[in-house]
Amino acid sequence: MQMARWKAFPLCALAAFSTAFPFRAREFIYIKDNDAAGLKTVRSPINENVTISYKSPPAWVCETASPHQKQYTGYVHLPPETLSPVRQSYPINTFFWFVEARQNAHTAPLTIYLNGGPGESSMMGLFQEVGPCEAVELSPDRIGTRAREWGWDRASNLLFIDQPVQAGFSYDSLRNGSLDLLSSSYIFPPSPVPSGQAGGTFLNGTFSSHNVGATANSTATASRAVWHMLQGFLSVFPQYNPSNDGRDDSAAGIHLFTESYGGKYGPAFAEHWVAQNEALRDGKLPKESTLEINLQSVGILQGCIDDLIQEPFYPIFAHNNTYGIQAISRAEMEESLAAFQKPDGCKQRISACRSGARSLDPNGDGDVDAVNALCLAAMYTCNKDMFSLFQKSNRSAYDISQSPLSSFAPLTHLTYLNTARVQDALGVQVNYTDYRNVVQSAFISTGDYMRTSYVPHLASLLASGIRVALIHGDRDYVCNWMGGEAVSLAIASSPISPAPYRDKKAFSDIAGYAPLTVASQASGRRSYVGGAVRQLGNLSFTRVYEAGHFVPAAQPETAFTLFSRIIDSGRDLGSGDKADLSTFHTMGPRNSTKKNVAPPMAEATCYVRAAEDTCSEEQKQMLKEGRGVIINGVLYKNESEWACGQSNDMSHR
Repeated sequence: MQMARWKAFPLCALAAFSTAFPFRAREFIYIKDNDAAGLKTVRSPINENVTISYKSPPAWVCETASPHQKQYTGYVHLPPETLSPVRQSYPINTFFWFVEARQNAHTAPLTIYLNGGPGESSMMGLFQEVGPCEAVELSPDRIGTRAREWGWDRASNLLFIDQPVQAGFSYDSLRNGSLDLLSSSYIFPPSPVPSGQAGGTFLNGTFSSHNVGATANSTATASRAVWHMLQGFLSVFPQYNPSNDGRDDSAAGIHLFTESYGGKYGPAFAEHWVAQNEALRDGKLPKESTLEINLQSVGILQGCIDDLIQEPFYPIFAHNNTYGIQAISRAEMEESLAAFQKPDGCKQRISACRSGARSLDPNGDGDVDAVNALCLAAMYTCNKDMFSLFQKSNRSAYDISQSPLSSFAPLTHLTYLNTARVQDALGVQVNYTDYRNVVQSAFISTGDYMRTSYVPHLASLLASGIRVALIHGDRDYVCNWMGGEAVSLAIASSPISPAPYRDKKAFSDIAGYAPLTVASQASGRRSYVGGAVRQLGNLSFTRVYEAGHFVPAAQPETAFTLFSRIIDSGRDLGSGDKADLSTFHTMGPRNSTKKNVAPPMAEATCYVRAAEDTCSEEQKQMLKEGRGVIINGVLYKNESEWACGQSNDMSHR
């Protein structure tokens, strides 16, 4: 195939066409005023400094199960200094995508869904995991959407937020530049294609500033930004705020579900919302300009919550997991565990980081160099001695049964969200990328990963009557279920936790593991056991079988079933039966010991827009030289390799 047939597919203009058709260069997004973009702009009724620009996109952008489901996409605009006293000299333009529940949206709860990273777009959660639709290949020259069978809109209104600012479609200020797909690097200003590199791997586009000082640099700062964003959103859409319409709290409320780095987002954001509610009730915040966020549950999928607790389980899980995969030897495991305990080792450095943060930067602003240095040192030490040992196994840290190049869920949305037609329909101002390194760099600079134990935050939420659910797939290494289980036990035994959780270690001694029974509604599938759950009242820990880091993508029906039980107050999560959570606990063995058989490694798919993570060195060389054929964003050696929907096949999961 001639290089000229695909040498220029600029980021903003990439259509869902096979490379049998030439790409026309539309260099950048043409910035329109809100009226021209079809966006309605209004001021927040409770804060005249905050504006919300939104539209109702056409149904084809995200096909839903019911034609009556309303959707809204847009931005909440926070001006500089909104987060005061936190220093914020930059504007925050936060992208959201809201979709109504399939039935009874006016009485349904509201679930806020946040992906992790830090810097991961929540469009990943929408299109790959729990959203109402998924992007699919319809033909060699067309990508569309279809309703997701087990989308969480079955049970709730959903709000997906791209945060912190500069993640996904969110931006601080607009900047034209180039993106080198082979290195995942951004170049400003726009530059010519490097000599010897095919144009199709070097794209022009419109992005956020990529200024590391113009985004949140800590979980604490991100929590404040999202609270202000929600104040703006809920003030303009009060019909979706269960706190604002006089409903009985038991009927509906707000639920926060987060993933991965969401193990830090979830507890911090939730505790901040609870604190703001208390300040409102105490008269410390003005009633006429503050909305209560009626939080009822926090669900954390595959969360990295407390590194001091979870770090030792990296070598333990790598050597001794339920799939019989020994990624490291016993000697290597023991050496790593010894390194954790040694002077100036991982444990001691985390403790020093946290001690410094408590005394010198208690608000988590990330502006004390001495604390940042301590926490950054802890990050590097723990990564070297604990986490990185797994890399030599040539297996994916996100699913130990698969290769490092596996994407685990189709990445078709990367191409779809960068088509001009879709971007115009959504009213977005920047090109789409799933992950923004600038956000991660900001968090790394403060050592945010290690700064805080969020166990007390979750214990405090329990004390406030909020349900806390930890959910882990048992094939994930990054935030593995053994470490997650240890965190759940620490929450239960925390002195902050209310009785009966801490009484005589009731969570571990009284509540045993019960089967997570799924009364399958899938055609031709019988009821099955999807995992093991330990529950004591409002606290639960679930191990989901045959799932990696992205549980809803791997086990969609199991994940939805669990979600629907969590948000419906008073449920036995194992069976789904009604239960009095003031006295309820699951019954069963103290430990989850089920052994599994790993599936075979699937052949990886080379997604051009995720070349660094999904393409082999040979495939990267093909891309660089302009060899092969690209169909719907996937590289093939020739057109005959393509089969419709091939990249959407999840059978290997």
